Amino acid sequence: MKLNETLGIKYPIIQGGMANIATGKFAAAVANAGALGIIASGGMPAEALEKEIFECKKLTDKPFGVNLMLMNPDVDNIAQMLADNKVKIITTGAGTPGKYMGMWKETGAMIMPVVASTALARKCEKEGADFIIAEGGESGGHVGDMTTMALLPQVIDSVNIPVIAAGGIADGRQFAAAVALGAAGIQIGTCLLVSEECPIHQNYKDALIKAKDNGTVVTGRSLGAPVRIIKNQMARDYLKLEAQGVERDELEQITLGGLRRAVFDGDVKTGSVMSGQVCGQLKECKPLATILDELYEGAKERLEWLKTVTI
Repeated sequence: MKLNETLGIKYPIIQGGMANIATGKFAAAVANAGALGIIASGGMPAEALEKEIFECKKLTDKPFGVNLMLMNPDVDNIAQMLADNKVKIITTGAGTPGKYMGMWKETGAMIMPVVASTALARKCEKEGADFIIAEGGESGGHVGDMTTMALLPQVIDSVNIPVIAAGGIADGRQFAAAVALGAAGIQIGTCLLVSEECPIHQNYKDALIKAKDNGTVVTGRSLGAPVRIIKNQMARDYLKLEAQGVERDELEQITLGGLRRAVFDGDVKTGSVMSGQVCGQLKECKPLATILDELYEGAKERLEWLKTVTI
């Protein structure tokens, strides 16, 4: 099964649903560059998300999808709105979308839940998912415990539907590794943040480019809400208080509005600069089309090279 042929896109690549970043305009730009653009719901209400869908439709005639975070306070209304608008590709996070699966399926939608465990993958398959996105803890934002290399083959072995790899993928070598492990395609996020078309503040992009291999940390593990971000003053303050056992409410005050400050205001000191561990591989800003083409061609070259390797 070729993911790009199934979805009607150039590359077997999906853009991650990054809250406050993956707007309708950005998803359209990704779609026009050859991957599957995804509009992120984040914490948006249904009406605001619908406007982003309309905007995306104005800017591209290519396939695109919507990511629904199931913890969104307006989740029921959003789910109904996606069905009403006949959104053809829906990715989900933070749980299983079984409650809405029948409604979406009636419109012909393809459903792709993001999972961090085999148990969740099997549950989503039983509920009717068409694909599984197995996301390792190398990714940015909300993360699970397992690495992509450990998670991906176990998810593939546990389900009978195609699995897409996510987390820790920024060049052709990692793309090829995902294919070697059995992935039908990849989902990427961090490496697209330094695209010329990405709407984040330039300070955010500069912070990613300056970051080293160990430039990220995970906050919130003790609260059961782990989030991977760039090391900065906010992260250090948070981890110090977390280690002291400070109450959840006080910790949440530190991160409140942090992502928006980083994305829109360029506050990379006290803002939440979400990033995956691949930030150390990012060296410059490039057009989306260049990033995607280099990923795809790099993977093809690496897979050809592997034919010459003996072990």
